[in-house]
Amino acid sequence: MTRPTRLDAVILDYNGVIGLQPTRAHWLRLARTASWPEDDLAGFQRAFWNARDLYDAGQLSDLAYWARVLGAHPGPRLLRDLLAADTAMWTETDQSVLAVLRRAHATKLPMVLLSNAPAHLSTVLDTHEWRRQMTQALYSARLQVCKPDPAAYHHALQATGVRDPRRVLFVDDRAENCQAAARLGLRTLHYTGSSDALQKALVLAA
Repeated sequence: MTRPTRLDAVILDYNGVIGLQPTRAHWLRLARTASWPEDDLAGFQRAFWNARDLYDAGQLSDLAYWARVLGAHPGPRLLRDLLAADTAMWTETDQSVLAVLRRAHATKLPMVLLSNAPAHLSTVLDTHEWRRQMTQALYSARLQVCKPDPAAYHHALQATGVRDPRRVLFVDDRAENCQAAARLGLRTLHYTGSSDALQKALVLAA
């Protein structure tokens, strides 16, 4: 039986892997900040996501994005409040995943973050302690491209310093992102919430 190729680096998604998914309470706080009717949370979420890809890709400013969500330009104070509530939704982390990454970091395994995230959130994430474990952090707003566009993966692979994609593990909670990475030759782990599965996948790096 052929031994699996050793891992030389890992590329990690943020939200849904390192970062916890927002709770209903988070969504309600943001909707209330936006003065959206509380009985129409689903409608708010649709408005939130409709332009999010463009926002994540750096093609919309904070003001332009929230104007699309709300249907009108927010004033400076409301915009600050919206950004604060939005950021709070995405900055809670999974401590079990961080424990796995600390162990991987101790082995000198290069780890690159590849996240679809707008500019303001990217700046906040860069201040977190876990960010120092990353060799590099790549955000869609700075790259001007979102996963699953192949260009995003090429940027991340280059950041690992590894030429052979078969020696790099890509971890993401979205199947379509993993499928796109696999088409480029990367090894993939579709993360579904098990830090044990992540730990097992990284054992090959030892």
